[in-house]
Amino acid sequence: VQLQASGGGLVQPGGSLRLSCAASGSIFSIYNMGWYRQAPGKQRDLVASVSPAGGTNYASSVVGRFTIARDNAKNTMYLQMNSLKSEDTAVYYCNMEVHLDPWTRRGYWGQGTLVTVSS
Repeated sequence: VQLQASGGGLVQPGGSLRLSCAASGSIFSIYNMGWYRQAPGKQRDLVASVSPAGGTNYASSVVGRFTIARDNAKNTMYLQMNSLKSEDTAVYYCNMEVHLDPWTRRGYWGQGTLVTVSS
């Protein structure tokens, strides 16, 4: 199973970006999906997560600005980021809990995509 993240880049404060993460390989189903971020010199923190049924959870710092979504048919997850601030600058990683069969579930990470918010 591989996760491919994309959509990062340079954006001005107040701007928007949309991140995508697509899973490929031998996948039975996908349980929870989540986006994490890691700024230089800091730990990797959860930004947002979405359950199989679509229930969402957000870090307090992004509530009202970021929206996480999933497309189960495409094994893909998205993160719409609006009103970006300089403190959102980080490498963003996607994570998925993948069922390889009905009894085996493993966590996988994407390669990370850099988001830089700067004027």
